[in-house]
Amino acid sequence: MFVLRKALAFVKRDIVEETSYKLAFLMRVSGIFFAVFTFFFLSKLIGKGTVPHLEPYGGDYFSFVLIGIAFSGYHQVALSGFSRSIREAQMKGTLEAVLLTQTGIPAIVLCSSLYRFIWSSLTVVIYLLIGIIVFGVSVGGANVVGAFVVLLLTITSFSGIGVISASFVMVFKKGDPLAFALSGASFLLGGVYYPVAVLPSWLQKISYFLPIRHSLEGMRLCLLRQAPLKVIAPNLIALVGFTIILLPLSLMCFRYAVRKAKIDGSLTHY
Repeated sequence: MFVLRKALAFVKRDIVEETSYKLAFLMRVSGIFFAVFTFFFLSKLIGKGTVPHLEPYGGDYFSFVLIGIAFSGYHQVALSGFSRSIREAQMKGTLEAVLLTQTGIPAIVLCSSLYRFIWSSLTVVIYLLIGIIVFGVSVGGANVVGAFVVLLLTITSFSGIGVISASFVMVFKKGDPLAFALSGASFLLGGVYYPVAVLPSWLQKISYFLPIRHSLEGMRLCLLRQAPLKVIAPNLIALVGFTIILLPLSLMCFRYAVRKAKIDGSLTHY
């Protein structure tokens, strides 16, 4: 219960801050509508059932890309959310105060971006509702359990990368080249806007080392093809592997970053 109260306190703080800028909040919501309509009209150029690479996902490009842009939001939150939260806390002078409390470092790291993950989940719902209600995207019979498992593993595996990125910002106080490089590589090779199968074979091999590839593939198979768990097992195993390796490693990196910043006396410098 103690941890839950702290998590709710972090979320409440971020909600108050976000809703205080009502125009920016409304613009973010309206941006979702513009994105969905843009890709819907783009899908008209491609047509349905004309691209063989889309067949494993039902053949409809709009459904394919809708899930890609919706769930890639988690990737962006993980890559930038943790580091942004740490950076803001440094600039506001609240980071040192929080670190002096009984709140453990893992709780600080995870709770600091909890609101952003909640917001990302809300945008996913909005994306899917627009696609289903306005454009008739079919997700009937979707494997909801499988999609939920993929989602949980997506958040944990992506978060590991994000915390490492936050560690970099904690120490160097500058933009993180790791996040920049991974973001570009993920959108290029991860299958957000087009199937990975269209890439050259050597790039497809590289894409296996990106969590977003396995996340989007598993999610699309669950929602668009009603795939059972045994079909998405390779994707789940890959995401579990990323989680097991990256999450503990990232927390070790963050502890080291905090310790180094304290020794250097730069914890509140920005």
